[in-house]
Amino acid sequence: MRHPVILDFETKHTFRETSEHVKLGISVAGLYDYKTEELHIYEESELPEMYPILENASILIGYNIDGFDLPVLKGYYPGDISQFKTFDILTDIKNRIGRRFSLDSIVRATLNKAKTGHGLRAIQLYREGHIDELKKYCLMDVSLTRELFDFGIKQNEIYYINGVDKVRLPVEWNRYLNYQGHDDDLSLTLPF
Repeated sequence: MRHPVILDFETKHTFRETSEHVKLGISVAGLYDYKTEELHIYEESELPEMYPILENASILIGYNIDGFDLPVLKGYYPGDISQFKTFDILTDIKNRIGRRFSLDSIVRATLNKAKTGHGLRAIQLYREGHIDELKKYCLMDVSLTRELFDFGIKQNEIYYINGVDKVRLPVEWNRYLNYQGHDDDLSLTLPF
């Protein structure tokens, strides 16, 4: 049986330095594996250790995973990233209400929690050599994404702030937790 994986990357560079995702560089990659119920963190040199987990996942879940994380991974991954089945929480929210919200704003409204920083702070931590702090930051984002996803599954709703009002947003995410794919639906693109 295959299981979902929550995924998040932190990068070495900003879009001010390069407009190409593949040139942003991955400083650390964090994931939560529903199969083992464990968090994992990988530095750039350890990324190949992560590939078997991604390839054996039923679906990769993230917040802006299609627009950011996987395009960044393309600079490293020797297989075809387009073969991965994904569920992008940000895209789902945007499709439902017509606008984008940050992970922090959705987590605040839904879970009454907050992120510990932002992407530019993560790049600064990398550049200053604070790798342990960077790893904690990345794993916190993974954990918050997992909590948000789990909340949506259990409650069939999440929340966002519209002006000053907290607004309920119905979601149907349970199918992604239970997704097993089809017989011809394999993400395995490397010979593991």
